[in-house]
Amino acid sequence: MFIHRVAQALFSDPDLLPVLHDLNAGEDVTLAVSQSARPLMLAALWARNPRPCLFVVSGEEAADRAARTLTAWLGLDMVMRYPERRDLPWADVASDDAVIGARCQALAALAQGEPRVVVASARSLMRCVPPAGSGFWASATFAVGDEVPFEDVGALLVGMGYADDGEAASPGSFHIHGDAVDIFPAQATSPVRIEFFGDEVDRVRRMVSSTGQTIGELESVTVSPCRELALTDETVDRAREALEASARLDGRIAQDLELIEARSSAPIIDRYLPELYGSTASPLAHICKETLVVLAEPRALFDDCLRAYDELEATAHAAHASLEGLYIPPRAMDFGAQQRFSFSSIMRAGTSAVTKLEVRQPDLAGSDTKFIGRVRQFVSNNMAVAFAVPDRGARASLELSFGDEGIPFCESLANDPANTIPFEDSHATSDVEPLQPGVVTFFDAAVPAGVVLPASRLAILSVGDLTQRMARKRARRIDPTKITFPFKPGDYVVHATHGIALFADIVRQEVAGRERDYFLLEYAGGDKLFVPLEQVDRLSRYVGPDGSSPRLTRLNTADWSRVTGKARRSAKRLAFDLVDLYTRRSAVAGHAFAPDTPAQADMEASFPYELTSDQAGAIADIKADMEAPRPMDRLLCGDVGFGKTEVALRAAFKCVADGRQVMVLCPTTILAEQHYQTFFSRFSPFDVDVRVMSRFVTPARQRKALEDFASGEAQVLIGTHRLLSSDVNPHDLGLVIIDEEQRFGVQHKEQLKNMREQVDVLTLSATPIPRTMQMAMSGVRDMSLIMTPPPGRKPVEVHVGEWDPDVVSDAIRTELARNGQVYYVSNRVRSIDEAAARVAEAAPEARVGVAHGKMSAREVEDVMMAFEAHEIDVLVATTIIESGIDNPRTNTLVIEDSQRLGLAQLYQLKGRVGRGRTQAYAYFMFPPDQPLTPEATERLTAINENQDLGSGMRIAMRDLEIRGAGSLVGAEQHGNLSGVGFDLFTQMLGTAVAEARGEIADAEQPEVTINLPADFYLAEEYVPDVDRRVMAYRRLATAAELADVDELEHDLIERYGALPLAGRNLMDRARMRIRAGRLGVTSISLTDGRLIYMGIEVPRAAGLKLREQGAIVYPKTRKLAYPFRLARASATSASRRGGSASRRASQERSAEELLPVALGVLEQVGGDDETE
Repeated sequence: MFIHRVAQALFSDPDLLPVLHDLNAGEDVTLAVSQSARPLMLAALWARNPRPCLFVVSGEEAADRAARTLTAWLGLDMVMRYPERRDLPWADVASDDAVIGARCQALAALAQGEPRVVVASARSLMRCVPPAGSGFWASATFAVGDEVPFEDVGALLVGMGYADDGEAASPGSFHIHGDAVDIFPAQATSPVRIEFFGDEVDRVRRMVSSTGQTIGELESVTVSPCRELALTDETVDRAREALEASARLDGRIAQDLELIEARSSAPIIDRYLPELYGSTASPLAHICKETLVVLAEPRALFDDCLRAYDELEATAHAAHASLEGLYIPPRAMDFGAQQRFSFSSIMRAGTSAVTKLEVRQPDLAGSDTKFIGRVRQFVSNNMAVAFAVPDRGARASLELSFGDEGIPFCESLANDPANTIPFEDSHATSDVEPLQPGVVTFFDAAVPAGVVLPASRLAILSVGDLTQRMARKRARRIDPTKITFPFKPGDYVVHATHGIALFADIVRQEVAGRERDYFLLEYAGGDKLFVPLEQVDRLSRYVGPDGSSPRLTRLNTADWSRVTGKARRSAKRLAFDLVDLYTRRSAVAGHAFAPDTPAQADMEASFPYELTSDQAGAIADIKADMEAPRPMDRLLCGDVGFGKTEVALRAAFKCVADGRQVMVLCPTTILAEQHYQTFFSRFSPFDVDVRVMSRFVTPARQRKALEDFASGEAQVLIGTHRLLSSDVNPHDLGLVIIDEEQRFGVQHKEQLKNMREQVDVLTLSATPIPRTMQMAMSGVRDMSLIMTPPPGRKPVEVHVGEWDPDVVSDAIRTELARNGQVYYVSNRVRSIDEAAARVAEAAPEARVGVAHGKMSAREVEDVMMAFEAHEIDVLVATTIIESGIDNPRTNTLVIEDSQRLGLAQLYQLKGRVGRGRTQAYAYFMFPPDQPLTPEATERLTAINENQDLGSGMRIAMRDLEIRGAGSLVGAEQHGNLSGVGFDLFTQMLGTAVAEARGEIADAEQPEVTINLPADFYLAEEYVPDVDRRVMAYRRLATAAELADVDELEHDLIERYGALPLAGRNLMDRARMRIRAGRLGVTSISLTDGRLIYMGIEVPRAAGLKLREQGAIVYPKTRKLAYPFRLARASATSASRRGGSASRRASQERSAEELLPVALGVLEQVGGDDETE
């Protein structure tokens, strides 16, 4: 394991030899070391000598952090948590089954002497448990082939605190039916079915609780207790004897005694723990004598317990309850006779004889120059450098940078043979390859923060130590301007700092003789705020819970801070709920798929087109998720025809190549049939058995498909929600692909949610439902975007207007003239024949076919096949074609009564045409004699405004805006959405989710002040549309890479022509902001004929070149002065100054040169984009 290499370097410090000697001798030891290095020290010690270990810290948050770090070093199987119980014994509130399960598993490991590290907060150890010898923590394992008396299983589970609820629908429940037992184990994410043959365990299978489906075989299952007491005959008799006298006098006790005798699962029984067992004990009484007890600041632990006990006493007093026998007083806590290893702070150790370990921080945050310089310093000092970078893409990027800088590096990843030796293997500690001094060793553990240990000549670095740019999100960041709400004058907007306002206009102001654009916001009471361009990213369009207009904020009052404070607190509460599923999934040991095989490469090579960059990125994200040891839950968003199916095909093949099965869920039969044809044609050369369940398949073939899927003979099964039925029982399901999840009903979505907790799930969508999108944007779900259209694809030309027979006739005949076909949508079955008659009248020469959902499967198939064979020119259909067969010849769509359809439906239907390189047309029509509702008007306006390729995400966001965001996060968040709007609330939620998941927040980039006398704006003559100017300014403000600015400039030139000077200045200013931020520059100004850069660190080579150009470098004050004399406005005044003035004039520069020169200076220093 890699930790053995780190431990070898760490313990090369001679000052640590006495610590190791005393520990090996069984003596108690104290080490003074800073908090940041304690998990590393413990991991290294444990790796040298694996044994039962209890690590006690102050507070649950500290325990979670320590457990995460230890898990990164030692692995998920070696680290356990003993969490604090939040429920109170005297309160009628049920305990968390997952918490109880974790506590029992951890205590069982320590009691039975298993080599594990258990992390606990001091206060979690105060809650009393049954006395030593009771074995309340013991779990039960059911393995295939085991002999277990079937009639005893129910009593065994009841004794462990489980209740028979008739369906095993939630953790802590079970149900016996026939010769099978369904159990939902505590701390598990799904139930299991144990099938018996007599008293022998015949099969163990995973289940989907909502349907009863079984989805894969297991060798065994371990069931942990879900209560820290057992209602056995012995304990019930003891409680009856202890409470009988009191029950005669107190009716409440009499009721509780009845619950005990009935072996109820009521939580109030916990208060009678002393009566049930006769006595209670501390959890510490159960740990074995070989356990090493590690205490972080013993004095701080005692103080923490004192505070907790005082709080409990106050709560118990208010509830007229007693703590006796239920909680251990701090002064009575005894860590037993086990060996102790105490961490103390260096300050507290003072001048005592305690061994001290000097620890420094890596100090990597800041500019690229500083980061590279620090790493080079470690390497030149001949230190062993270990760099934790779990993401492949980030690792490749850093390695490329190190290669360019001449910094030596190597890799030591988790799947390397040397790192897969089990801890208990003697070779793990004997055959350890030392870390190379003077070389950076990259490894892929998720170590949250680094430390530097000078005495050991060891530096541990983490990607979490870096700035936002260098440690940018391991998955691809979503450009907010591509999916957020655009706004225009007259819209309500939210300024993150100042609140809700009305966006009046973009106004041009003169500042120091130069012009620049500002966003004018109008607040309550007529107050106005001018927002500079560089702060436009702080603005977002207001979207409330119900689409109504908001109340404007008053400037210079505490109103906005109160609203945002309340919203942030609510976001934190909501984040913990949203992260609950993520946390449970992270704890599940999912299947880690093997790396790609040669067959995978052969299958992918059969794709006849070149992948777009977004497709390639999405495939890399998905494969990385599948190779990780936790279930994948990724949302893949991309427009219709942008290549989502190809991405899904590659994921499915990877799953099959590893011996697992795939289910593909489609919303319609026609789409299922289309996917079947695609999967079958691509997979059949590789002997992959693909089956489909649809109306087009005979019942006998469906039964055969189910049998083969259950036996494992069929590897891929495609179908509609029929696949969620209880008779679909895969042999070993590994991946579920869901196409267009928003089209499934509530019940089906709940079933899919249950599946997500067990297997890898890939969801495909062009217009995701708002809830899905919010989960992805806030960071709970992983998300990949395919925004790049295939080469040669043209946007569909949209026409919105009243139904006109002449327009319909012209549209159909124009399409027929180029040998094409037409979709004509009429979404009412009862009047569809009338619609077909109107089409025949408009174009008598056209061959017309009709298809709708009430036709038989055979009739629909016949019509579709005839249309595909070009035997039909115009297909008159309902929205059944929304997920229809791809047909590159169909490039005209006509929808009558389009006002009746939802925005997402309209967009999906538009995606049925324009699948090739031919220009396509879509006509959205409405009756001329009926007034449109405001919502219908907004939907048709939105479909007309968003004609660009890749507008699916914007359509989804616009749909959310029209309908309101109230249903998104529940009724309790209605006020918060109303107060701050959807966009800002989602940002707050994303931050809260990151905190709840324990992620390290990205470092804030310092703001760069650029004060140069130049014009910065996009003229209205150049970009006439205000909303397009708004979007351009937002893209510029949010640009984090130089490539983002280049892309925007290219788009503007392609659409509007060459940029005027003010526009070129605007682009160069953005490039300066990005480069300056990376280099640590705080300000750039022009003073007395010199460009002044403050806060800059100039490398020696660059400094020499700049000095040749007349620059002055001030290393101590981090300042650079570069000569630039701006030409005078009047040439006449210059001539009057005589000869010396003429000589100076020859060195003067024009205003057009100012920004390019200022940017050029930064380019010589550095700050380029990282290449990936």
